[in-house]
Amino acid sequence: MEHIRRITKSGGGKWSRWSEPLWGYAFISPWLIGFFVLTIGPLSQSFYLSLTEYNLLELPNWIGLDNYKEILTEDGEFRKSLQVTLTYVALSVPLKLIFALLVALLLFRALRGMSLFRAVFYLPSLIGGSVALSAIWRNLFGMDGILNRIVGWFGFQGMDWINNPGTALYTLVLLAVWQFGSSMVIFLAGLKQIPRDLYESASVDGASKIRTFFAITLPMLTPIILFNLVMQIIGSFQMFTQAFIVTKGGPINSTLVYALYLYQKAFAYFNMGYASALAWILLVIIAICTALIFWSSRRWVHYET
Repeated sequence: MEHIRRITKSGGGKWSRWSEPLWGYAFISPWLIGFFVLTIGPLSQSFYLSLTEYNLLELPNWIGLDNYKEILTEDGEFRKSLQVTLTYVALSVPLKLIFALLVALLLFRALRGMSLFRAVFYLPSLIGGSVALSAIWRNLFGMDGILNRIVGWFGFQGMDWINNPGTALYTLVLLAVWQFGSSMVIFLAGLKQIPRDLYESASVDGASKIRTFFAITLPMLTPIILFNLVMQIIGSFQMFTQAFIVTKGGPINSTLVYALYLYQKAFAYFNMGYASALAWILLVIIAICTALIFWSSRRWVHYET
C-alpha cells in the first residue's frame, strides 16, 4: 500500500492533469477520424488533382497552375456559369428569406391548429431538392403543363417556360423560393426569443404594427437573418439537382449553374483535374462572399448584449 501511495504521489498528478483531455479526445475520436479521413483527405486529394491533368484512366499528369489559368483566361463557359449562378443567388436568396419571414410572422400566432400549418409549410423543404419533385416541376412548367392550362383559361397564349432562355432560370428561382420551410422555422425560433416587454412598451407608446416591426422585430431578428443569409448563399452556390433535372443547363446555357458545369467537366468529359480546379475556385468564391457578409454584419446585425 505504501508503494502504491508513493507512485500516486509521484505520478498521479501528471496523469490526472492529462486524463481528462485524453478521455475527451477518446470520446470525439470517431468524429476526428471521420474529419481527417472523409474531409481533410479528400480535400487534399482534390487540391492535388486540380494541379494535374487526370481523366480517370491514366495516372495524373502534373501541370501546375495550367488548369486555373485556362479557367480564368480562356474558358467562356466558366464565365457564363458564374454569371448564371450569381444571378440565381442574387434573385433566389433575398426572395426566399423575405417570403420565409412573412410566412413566419403569419404563423407566429397562438391559434388552434397552427402547428399543423407550420408542418405543411415546412413540407416543401423536405422534398424540395428531390429528383421526383424536380421532374414534377419540369412537367408543371412545360408546354403542356398545368401553368399553361391555367393561363389558357383566361384567354392567354401559353409558352414553354423551361425551354425559353428568358424564363428558364426564373422557374428554378421560383422552385428555390418555394423551399422556404427551413428558413421559416429558424425565423419562428427567433421570433420566440424576442422579449415580450419590448412589444408591450411599444404598445404603451402608441407605436403602430409597421413601426413595431421595423423598430423591434427586424433589429432583434438580424442575427437570425445573418445565419439564414449565410446558409442560403452557400446552398444556392452549390445548387445542382434542380438545374440538372429540370433544364439540364439549357436552353443556350441560360441555366448552366456552376455546379452543373463542374459536373459536366468531371463526369461527361472525364476531366477530373479541371473539375477539381473549378471546385476550388467555387470554394474561394463562397469564402469571399461569406467573409464580406460577416464583415458587413458589424453595421447591420444587432445583438441583445
